[in-house]
Amino acid sequence: MLRAKRTLAAVACSGIVTMLAGCSGGSTVDDEVAGDGAKAPTKVSAGYVSAIDQLGLPAGVEAGHFDDQNLNVKLADPFPTGVDALNALQAGQVDFVQVGTPAIAASQKGLDLVLVGNYTGSASRRSIDDTMAVVAKGDSGIDGKNLTTLRGRRIGVSEGSINHLYLLGLLKKAGLKASDVKIVNTEPPDMAVALKSGGIDAAIVWDPFSITITQQVAGAKEVLRGGEFIPFVGYIVTTPKYAEENPDVVHRFLTARATADQWMRQNPAKAADAATRWLPGIKKSVATEAMTHNVKQLDPRFSACNYLALDTVAQLLAAQGKVKAGFDVNKLFRPGPILKVMAADPKLFQDLPEMPSSAKIQDGYTFDRAAAEKACPS
Repeated sequence: MLRAKRTLAAVACSGIVTMLAGCSGGSTVDDEVAGDGAKAPTKVSAGYVSAIDQLGLPAGVEAGHFDDQNLNVKLADPFPTGVDALNALQAGQVDFVQVGTPAIAASQKGLDLVLVGNYTGSASRRSIDDTMAVVAKGDSGIDGKNLTTLRGRRIGVSEGSINHLYLLGLLKKAGLKASDVKIVNTEPPDMAVALKSGGIDAAIVWDPFSITITQQVAGAKEVLRGGEFIPFVGYIVTTPKYAEENPDVVHRFLTARATADQWMRQNPAKAADAATRWLPGIKKSVATEAMTHNVKQLDPRFSACNYLALDTVAQLLAAQGKVKAGFDVNKLFRPGPILKVMAADPKLFQDLPEMPSSAKIQDGYTFDRAAAEKACPS
Protein backbone atom coordinates (compact mmCIF):
# COMPACT_ATOMS: atom_id res chain seq x y z
CA MET A 1 0.00 0.00 0.00
CA LEU A 2 1.08 3.56 -0.65
CA ARG A 3 0.90 6.35 1.89
CA ALA A 4 -0.77 9.66 1.20
CA LYS A 5 -2.00 12.61 3.22
CA ARG A 6 -5.74 12.73 3.88
CA THR A 7 -7.47 15.95 4.82
CA LEU A 8 -10.14 15.61 7.46
CA ALA A 9 -12.37 18.29 5.99
CA ALA A 10 -15.23 19.79 7.90
CA VAL A 11 -18.58 18.28 7.06
CA ALA A 12 -20.39 20.70 9.32
CA CYS A 13 -19.51 23.47 11.73
CA SER A 14 -21.70 25.76 13.77
CA GLY A 15 -21.03 27.79 16.89
CA ILE A 16 -18.56 25.54 18.67
CA VAL A 17 -18.75 26.61 22.28
CA THR A 18 -16.26 27.56 24.95
CA MET A 19 -13.06 25.62 24.75
CA LEU A 20 -13.51 25.13 21.03
CA ALA A 21 -11.69 27.85 19.23
CA GLY A 22 -13.90 27.36 16.19
CA CYS A 23 -13.74 25.18 13.12
CA SER A 24 -10.36 23.61 12.63
CA GLY A 25 -10.48 23.89 8.87
CA GLY A 26 -9.34 20.29 8.60
CA SER A 27 -6.43 18.26 9.94
CA THR A 28 -4.17 15.81 8.21
CA VAL A 29 -3.20 12.26 9.04
CA ASP A 30 -1.54 9.49 7.10
CA ASP A 31 -3.93 7.45 4.98
CA GLU A 32 -3.52 4.32 2.95
CA VAL A 33 -4.54 4.51 -0.69
CA ALA A 34 -4.97 1.59 -3.00
CA GLY A 35 -1.93 0.33 -4.83
CA ASP A 36 -1.79 -2.07 -7.78
CA GLY A 37 -4.51 -4.68 -7.42
CA ALA A 38 -5.69 -3.37 -4.05
CA LYS A 39 -9.27 -2.49 -3.34
CA ALA A 40 -9.81 1.24 -2.83
CA PRO A 41 -10.81 2.21 0.73
CA THR A 42 -14.52 2.74 1.34
CA LYS A 43 -15.32 6.38 2.04
CA VAL A 44 -17.17 7.02 5.29
CA SER A 45 -18.07 10.28 7.03
CA ALA A 46 -18.48 10.52 10.80
CA GLY A 47 -19.05 13.10 13.51
CA TYR A 48 -18.40 13.53 17.21
CA VAL A 49 -18.86 16.05 20.01
CA SER A 50 -15.72 17.59 21.49
CA ALA A 51 -15.68 15.66 24.77
CA ILE A 52 -13.10 13.36 26.29
CA ASP A 53 -15.42 10.35 26.19
CA GLN A 54 -15.87 10.76 22.43
CA LEU A 55 -12.14 10.74 21.66
CA GLY A 56 -12.14 7.18 20.30
CA LEU A 57 -13.35 8.28 16.87
CA PRO A 58 -10.67 10.87 16.03
CA ALA A 59 -7.99 8.94 17.90
CA GLY A 60 -8.88 5.84 15.90
CA VAL A 61 -8.52 7.80 12.67
CA GLU A 62 -5.18 9.22 13.74
CA ALA A 63 -3.82 5.83 14.80
CA GLY A 64 -4.85 4.18 11.53
CA HIS A 65 -7.38 1.74 12.97
CA PHE A 66 -9.91 2.65 10.27
CA ASP A 67 -7.23 2.36 7.60
CA ASP A 68 -6.64 -1.18 8.83
CA GLN A 69 -10.29 -1.87 8.01
CA ASN A 70 -9.84 -0.29 4.56
CA LEU A 71 -12.06 2.64 5.48
CA ASN A 72 -11.30 6.23 4.47
CA VAL A 73 -13.01 8.12 7.30
CA LYS A 74 -13.65 11.85 6.88
CA LEU A 75 -14.42 13.58 10.16
CA ALA A 76 -16.74 16.50 10.62
CA ASP A 77 -15.45 19.27 12.84
CA PRO A 78 -16.64 18.59 16.40
CA PHE A 79 -20.32 19.29 16.88
CA PRO A 80 -21.37 21.58 19.74
CA THR A 81 -23.96 19.08 21.02
CA GLY A 82 -25.39 15.66 20.32
CA VAL A 83 -28.49 17.34 18.90
CA ASP A 84 -26.36 19.03 16.23
CA ALA A 85 -24.70 15.71 15.46
CA LEU A 86 -28.06 13.97 15.03
CA ASN A 87 -29.33 16.73 12.77
CA ALA A 88 -26.26 16.30 10.57
CA LEU A 89 -26.87 12.55 10.45
CA GLN A 90 -30.49 13.02 9.47
CA ALA A 91 -29.48 15.54 6.79
CA GLY A 92 -27.12 12.98 5.26
CA GLN A 93 -24.01 15.01 6.05
CA VAL A 94 -22.44 12.15 8.01
CA ASP A 95 -22.89 8.37 8.08
CA PHE A 96 -22.16 7.84 11.79
CA VAL A 97 -22.29 9.99 14.92
CA GLN A 98 -21.62 9.43 18.61
CA VAL A 99 -24.59 10.47 20.77
CA GLY A 100 -26.03 9.77 24.22
CA THR A 101 -29.25 10.99 25.81
CA PRO A 102 -30.35 13.27 22.91
CA ALA A 103 -31.12 10.14 20.89
CA ILE A 104 -34.24 9.57 23.00
CA ALA A 105 -35.95 12.88 22.27
CA ALA A 106 -34.74 12.84 18.67
CA SER A 107 -36.32 9.43 18.12
CA GLN A 108 -39.59 10.59 19.65
CA LYS A 109 -39.57 13.58 17.31
CA GLY A 110 -39.34 11.28 14.29
CA LEU A 111 -35.63 11.07 13.50
CA ASP A 112 -34.83 7.66 12.06
CA LEU A 113 -31.98 6.25 14.14
CA VAL A 114 -30.41 2.96 15.16
CA LEU A 115 -27.83 2.31 17.88
CA VAL A 116 -25.19 -0.11 16.62
CA GLY A 117 -22.53 0.12 19.36
CA ASN A 118 -21.33 1.98 22.47
CA TYR A 119 -18.68 4.65 22.85
CA THR A 120 -19.15 4.92 26.63
CA GLY A 121 -21.03 2.97 29.27
CA SER A 122 -20.94 -0.56 30.62
CA ALA A 123 -22.15 -3.92 29.36
CA SER A 124 -21.30 -5.66 32.63
CA ARG A 125 -23.17 -3.63 35.27
CA ARG A 126 -26.20 -1.43 35.75
CA SER A 127 -24.62 1.94 36.59
CA ILE A 128 -21.37 3.67 35.76
CA ASP A 129 -20.62 7.39 35.98
CA ASP A 130 -16.91 7.83 36.61
CA THR A 131 -16.65 10.78 34.22
CA MET A 132 -19.21 12.82 36.23
CA ALA A 133 -18.35 15.08 39.16
CA VAL A 134 -19.76 17.70 41.51
CA VAL A 135 -17.61 20.83 41.80
CA ALA A 136 -18.30 23.41 44.50
CA LYS A 137 -16.60 26.22 46.36
CA GLY A 138 -15.21 25.46 49.77
CA ASP A 139 -17.72 27.77 51.47
CA SER A 140 -20.76 26.20 49.75
CA GLY A 141 -21.47 23.81 52.59
CA ILE A 142 -21.91 20.95 50.11
CA ASP A 143 -20.39 17.70 51.32
CA GLY A 144 -20.11 14.79 48.89
CA LYS A 145 -20.25 12.37 51.82
CA ASN A 146 -23.53 13.86 53.01
CA LEU A 147 -25.76 14.45 50.00
CA THR A 148 -28.51 16.02 52.08
CA THR A 149 -26.30 19.14 52.07
CA LEU A 150 -27.55 19.70 48.52
CA ARG A 151 -30.89 20.84 49.95
CA GLY A 152 -31.66 24.45 49.08
CA ARG A 153 -28.54 24.85 46.91
CA ARG A 154 -28.40 26.31 43.42
CA ILE A 155 -27.11 23.52 41.19
CA GLY A 156 -25.88 24.15 37.68
CA VAL A 157 -26.72 21.40 35.20
CA SER A 158 -27.66 21.19 31.53
CA GLU A 159 -31.34 20.31 31.69
CA GLY A 160 -32.14 17.08 29.88
CA SER A 161 -28.49 16.03 29.64
CA ILE A 162 -26.54 13.35 31.49
CA ASN A 163 -25.36 15.77 34.20
CA HIS A 164 -29.00 16.60 34.97
CA LEU A 165 -29.66 12.89 35.38
CA TYR A 166 -26.64 12.56 37.66
CA LEU A 167 -28.14 15.23 39.93
CA LEU A 168 -31.42 13.31 40.02
CA GLY A 169 -29.48 10.19 40.99
CA LEU A 170 -27.79 12.06 43.83
CA LEU A 171 -31.09 13.46 45.07
CA LYS A 172 -32.72 10.05 45.01
CA LYS A 173 -29.86 8.61 47.07
CA ALA A 174 -30.22 11.47 49.56
CA GLY A 175 -33.97 11.07 49.80
CA LEU A 176 -34.52 14.50 48.29
CA LYS A 177 -36.76 15.70 45.47
CA ALA A 178 -35.84 17.92 42.54
CA SER A 179 -37.90 20.64 44.18
CA ASP A 180 -35.57 20.54 47.19
CA VAL A 181 -32.83 22.22 45.14
CA LYS A 182 -32.75 25.12 42.72
CA ILE A 183 -31.83 23.75 39.30
CA VAL A 184 -30.07 26.39 37.21
CA ASN A 185 -29.93 25.46 33.53
CA THR A 186 -26.27 26.07 32.68
CA GLU A 187 -24.20 24.89 29.73
CA PRO A 188 -20.84 23.36 30.72
CA PRO A 189 -18.76 26.17 29.15
CA ASP A 190 -20.60 28.72 31.34
CA MET A 191 -20.33 26.87 34.64
CA ALA A 192 -17.00 28.30 35.75
CA VAL A 193 -18.27 31.87 35.43
CA ALA A 194 -21.55 30.98 37.13
CA LEU A 195 -19.73 29.37 40.05
CA LYS A 196 -17.25 32.22 40.35
CA SER A 197 -19.96 34.89 40.29
CA GLY A 198 -22.16 33.08 42.78
CA GLY A 199 -24.90 32.31 40.30
CA ILE A 200 -24.66 28.66 41.34
CA ASP A 201 -23.40 26.93 44.47
CA ALA A 202 -22.22 23.84 42.63
CA ALA A 203 -21.64 22.64 39.10
CA ILE A 204 -22.44 19.09 38.06
CA VAL A 205 -20.72 18.23 34.82
CA TRP A 206 -18.66 15.73 32.85
CA ASP A 207 -14.94 15.74 32.08
CA PRO A 208 -12.98 17.73 31.15
CA PHE A 209 -15.16 20.60 32.44
CA SER A 210 -15.23 19.25 36.00
CA ILE A 211 -11.43 19.43 36.01
CA THR A 212 -11.01 22.79 34.29
CA ILE A 213 -13.52 24.48 36.61
CA THR A 214 -11.34 23.68 39.63
CA GLN A 215 -8.45 25.38 37.84
CA GLN A 216 -10.44 28.43 36.77
CA VAL A 217 -12.34 29.21 39.98
CA ALA A 218 -10.46 30.03 43.17
CA GLY A 219 -11.53 27.81 46.04
CA ALA A 220 -13.42 25.39 43.81
CA LYS A 221 -12.91 21.71 44.44
CA GLU A 222 -14.33 18.38 43.39
CA VAL A 223 -16.56 17.22 46.24
CA LEU A 224 -17.87 14.05 44.59
CA ARG A 225 -17.01 11.91 41.58
CA GLY A 226 -18.86 8.94 40.15
CA GLY A 227 -20.44 6.65 42.70
CA GLU A 228 -22.64 4.56 40.37
CA PHE A 229 -25.67 6.77 40.86
CA ILE A 230 -26.76 6.54 37.21
CA PRO A 231 -25.96 4.59 34.04
CA PHE A 232 -23.86 6.49 31.54
CA VAL A 233 -25.06 6.13 27.95
CA GLY A 234 -23.27 6.93 24.72
CA TYR A 235 -23.89 5.21 21.41
CA ILE A 236 -22.55 4.89 17.91
CA VAL A 237 -25.52 5.88 15.80
CA THR A 238 -26.45 5.59 12.15
CA THR A 239 -29.67 5.42 10.16
CA PRO A 240 -31.61 2.19 9.52
CA LYS A 241 -31.19 2.71 5.79
CA TYR A 242 -27.41 3.02 6.01
CA ALA A 243 -27.12 0.01 8.32
CA GLU A 244 -29.24 -2.15 6.02
CA GLU A 245 -27.46 -1.10 2.84
CA ASN A 246 -23.90 -1.23 4.23
CA PRO A 247 -23.63 -4.11 6.74
CA ASP A 248 -19.98 -4.78 5.91
CA VAL A 249 -19.04 -1.12 6.35
CA VAL A 250 -20.84 -1.02 9.70
CA HIS A 251 -18.97 -4.16 10.79
CA ARG A 252 -15.59 -2.70 9.82
CA PHE A 253 -16.39 0.67 11.38
CA LEU A 254 -17.32 -0.95 14.70
CA THR A 255 -14.22 -3.15 14.56
CA ALA A 256 -12.05 -0.06 14.17
CA ARG A 257 -13.84 1.72 17.02
CA ALA A 258 -13.46 -1.29 19.30
CA THR A 259 -9.76 -1.40 18.41
CA ALA A 260 -9.41 2.29 19.26
CA ASP A 261 -11.18 1.79 22.59
CA GLN A 262 -8.88 -1.05 23.57
CA TRP A 263 -5.85 1.01 22.55
CA MET A 264 -7.04 3.86 24.81
CA ARG A 265 -7.71 1.51 27.72
CA GLN A 266 -4.21 0.12 27.41
CA ASN A 267 -2.50 3.45 26.62
CA PRO A 268 -4.27 6.21 28.59
CA ALA A 269 -1.24 8.53 28.52
CA LYS A 270 -0.96 8.31 24.74
CA ALA A 271 -4.72 8.77 24.42
CA ALA A 272 -4.46 11.92 26.55
CA ASP A 273 -1.78 13.20 24.21
CA ALA A 274 -4.09 12.57 21.24
CA ALA A 275 -6.85 14.50 23.02
CA THR A 276 -4.73 17.66 22.89
CA ARG A 277 -4.77 17.42 19.11
CA TRP A 278 -8.47 16.62 18.66
CA LEU A 279 -10.20 18.51 21.47
CA PRO A 280 -9.23 22.15 20.87
CA GLY A 281 -8.15 24.05 23.95
CA ILE A 282 -7.65 21.06 26.27
CA LYS A 283 -4.38 21.05 28.21
CA LYS A 284 -2.26 17.93 28.48
CA SER A 285 -2.57 17.86 32.29
CA VAL A 286 -6.37 18.06 32.07
CA ALA A 287 -6.54 15.40 29.36
CA THR A 288 -4.31 13.09 31.39
CA GLU A 289 -6.49 13.35 34.49
CA ALA A 290 -9.72 13.04 32.50
CA MET A 291 -8.49 9.96 30.67
CA THR A 292 -7.93 8.07 33.93
CA HIS A 293 -11.68 8.27 34.48
CA ASN A 294 -12.72 7.89 30.85
CA VAL A 295 -11.00 4.53 30.26
CA LYS A 296 -13.23 2.95 32.91
CA GLN A 297 -16.25 3.52 30.67
CA LEU A 298 -14.82 2.44 27.30
CA ASP A 299 -16.95 -0.62 26.71
CA PRO A 300 -18.25 -0.95 23.11
CA ARG A 301 -20.23 -4.14 23.75
CA PHE A 302 -23.99 -4.60 23.95
CA SER A 303 -25.80 -6.59 26.62
CA ALA A 304 -29.11 -6.41 28.46
CA CYS A 305 -27.39 -3.88 30.75
CA ASN A 306 -27.16 -1.35 27.92
CA TYR A 307 -30.87 -1.64 27.21
CA LEU A 308 -31.55 -1.23 30.92
CA ALA A 309 -29.31 1.85 31.02
CA LEU A 310 -31.17 3.59 28.21
CA ASP A 311 -34.56 2.65 29.64
CA THR A 312 -33.51 4.04 33.04
CA VAL A 313 -32.34 7.29 31.49
CA ALA A 314 -35.58 7.57 29.47
CA GLN A 315 -37.66 7.11 32.63
CA LEU A 316 -35.66 9.73 34.52
CA LEU A 317 -36.09 12.22 31.68
CA ALA A 318 -39.80 11.46 31.37
CA ALA A 319 -40.28 12.05 35.09
CA GLN A 320 -38.91 15.56 34.55
CA GLY A 321 -41.06 16.16 31.48
CA LYS A 322 -38.04 16.25 29.15
CA VAL A 323 -39.23 13.34 26.97
CA LYS A 324 -42.51 11.48 26.56
CA ALA A 325 -43.24 8.55 28.85
CA GLY A 326 -43.42 5.02 27.48
CA PHE A 327 -40.24 5.10 25.37
CA ASP A 328 -39.50 1.67 23.84
CA VAL A 329 -35.74 1.06 23.78
CA ASN A 330 -36.21 -1.94 21.47
CA LYS A 331 -36.98 0.45 18.62
CA LEU A 332 -33.54 2.05 18.73
CA PHE A 333 -31.15 -0.81 19.42
CA ARG A 334 -29.67 -2.73 16.49
CA PRO A 335 -27.41 -5.24 18.33
CA GLY A 336 -26.54 -7.50 15.40
CA PRO A 337 -23.52 -5.55 14.08
CA ILE A 338 -21.60 -5.24 17.37
CA LEU A 339 -22.52 -8.81 18.38
CA LYS A 340 -20.86 -10.00 15.16
CA VAL A 341 -17.74 -7.99 15.96
CA MET A 342 -17.70 -9.45 19.48
CA ALA A 343 -17.89 -12.96 18.02
CA ALA A 344 -15.37 -12.35 15.23
CA ASP A 345 -12.72 -10.50 17.29
CA PRO A 346 -13.06 -11.52 20.96
CA LYS A 347 -9.49 -10.35 21.66
CA LEU A 348 -10.67 -6.74 21.33
CA PHE A 349 -12.77 -7.19 24.47
CA GLN A 350 -10.71 -9.62 26.54
CA ASP A 351 -9.48 -6.90 28.93
CA LEU A 352 -13.03 -5.80 29.81
CA PRO A 353 -15.04 -7.05 32.82
CA GLU A 354 -16.88 -10.26 32.04
CA MET A 355 -20.56 -9.81 31.31
CA PRO A 356 -22.99 -11.75 33.53
CA SER A 357 -24.13 -14.78 31.55
CA SER A 358 -27.77 -13.83 32.05
CA ALA A 359 -27.09 -10.38 30.58
CA LYS A 360 -25.69 -11.69 27.31
CA ILE A 361 -27.99 -11.21 24.33
CA GLN A 362 -28.44 -12.40 20.78
CA ASP A 363 -29.59 -10.56 17.69
CA GLY A 364 -33.33 -10.09 17.94
CA TYR A 365 -33.24 -9.70 21.73
CA THR A 366 -36.32 -8.07 23.25
CA PHE A 367 -35.78 -6.00 26.37
CA ASP A 368 -37.63 -6.89 29.56
CA ARG A 369 -36.84 -4.54 32.43
CA ALA A 370 -37.43 -6.97 35.27
CA ALA A 371 -35.20 -9.62 33.69
CA ALA A 372 -32.50 -7.08 32.89
CA GLU A 373 -32.50 -5.76 36.47
CA LYS A 374 -31.89 -9.28 37.74
CA ALA A 375 -29.16 -9.89 35.16
CA CYS A 376 -27.17 -6.70 35.71
CA PRO A 377 -25.43 -6.07 39.04
CA SER A 378 -25.92 -2.62 40.52
